[in-house]
Amino acid sequence: MAMNKPEMSRQSGVLLPLFSLPSPCGVGSLGRAACDFLDRLHEAGQSWWQLLPLGPTGYGDSPYQSLSSQAGNPYFIDLELLAEEGLLTAGEIGGDWGGDPEAVDYGILFRRREEVLALAWQRLKEPAFATLSREFAAFVMANREWLEDYALYAALKR
Repeated sequence: MAMNKPEMSRQSGVLLPLFSLPSPCGVGSLGRAACDFLDRLHEAGQSWWQLLPLGPTGYGDSPYQSLSSQAGNPYFIDLELLAEEGLLTAGEIGGDWGGDPEAVDYGILFRRREEVLALAWQRLKEPAFATLSREFAAFVMANREWLEDYALYAALKR
């Protein structure tokens, strides 16, 4: 009896770590550069973008040494998108993110990123951002099975 083989099409793609995308904020993120890269892949006929793991990293910042299987790395939050939402100002995201645009300075990222994201978090609680606050609350509810435990772990670790 002959078996029917599923029809397969040939596909190709690219391995490019998210942190390798260009960014004025020290590391590539899930913002405009990522969308532009996806558009370029599509225009080039590529089917896949393989990424390294996107979880929060521990000592040494290896993507393979993630602190969570579900949380995202805060380095990949696009600060320019937060500025477009009004949660940050251009002055807050400007400044020194490392002297070499072709290298990631994880020491600076570690110090500055948390400080800048804390400013956005404080503004998110303001009445002017009620819609975004509701979206955030919905995310928290949808992810409550793991999020509260991870937040506690991250706070204790810090």
